[in-house]
Amino acid sequence: METANQATQLGFAHFIAQADMLAHFLLVVLLAMSVVTWYLVVSKSIANWRMKKHAQAFLARFWDAPGLASVTEYLQNHGINDPFSHLTHHGLKAAEQFRNKTGSRLVESGSEDEFLTRALRRAINQDTARLEYGHTMLASIASSAPFVGLFGTVWGIYHALVNIGMSGSGSLDQVAGPVGEALIMTALGLAVAIPAVLAYNFFNRGKRQVLTEVDGFAHDLFAFMSTGVRNDTRVDNSEVRIYSAPAARGA
Repeated sequence: METANQATQLGFAHFIAQADMLAHFLLVVLLAMSVVTWYLVVSKSIANWRMKKHAQAFLARFWDAPGLASVTEYLQNHGINDPFSHLTHHGLKAAEQFRNKTGSRLVESGSEDEFLTRALRRAINQDTARLEYGHTMLASIASSAPFVGLFGTVWGIYHALVNIGMSGSGSLDQVAGPVGEALIMTALGLAVAIPAVLAYNFFNRGKRQVLTEVDGFAHDLFAFMSTGVRNDTRVDNSEVRIYSAPAARGA
């Protein structure tokens, strides 16, 4: 009867009640890691869904546009909400700046193609940084959470063995319960790390796919602006007047 009562007393609640300050601190750390992980999962999923929706709308409008004036008007009315519209804005702005250059600044050096290439590369780097938001945190949580849980387990087993030694009873039922409770920390560490690993791999794969598409679009945009558009803009520069774009939203 005493063994049955002891078994009912063991468990997560008993472990929390018997844990010291260090164990409580490790539990708080694991809880914070879990909250950050799920916040990033939800926020990045919503942001990526919105980005893809805006990207599809912009690309459809871009390739159906009769000219750059229509694309500029679309950006002005809808803003910059995805990497493709951001890249196009930088390309159009670079073309305008090159035509209005004074030749007195280092940034204006080089040919028109080189000026445009630098602008597009700069835009891609900025989009890469935006897409990688939260990846470092997810990777850090995925790699450190199991060790945090393991440290809590080792610390709990140590105290359990010390208490058992002081009681003078070394039977299996006296050892298994406290040691089993200490293993809860390892399970919690894995429960925090596994979603972080899966989320990191999922978002990293999505980032690579988007950047591949952006890189292909950058080549098309460069060829389009450096050949066909160049001849049109020299005829009527007013059609490619660049506006001051609003701040990017969700890019």
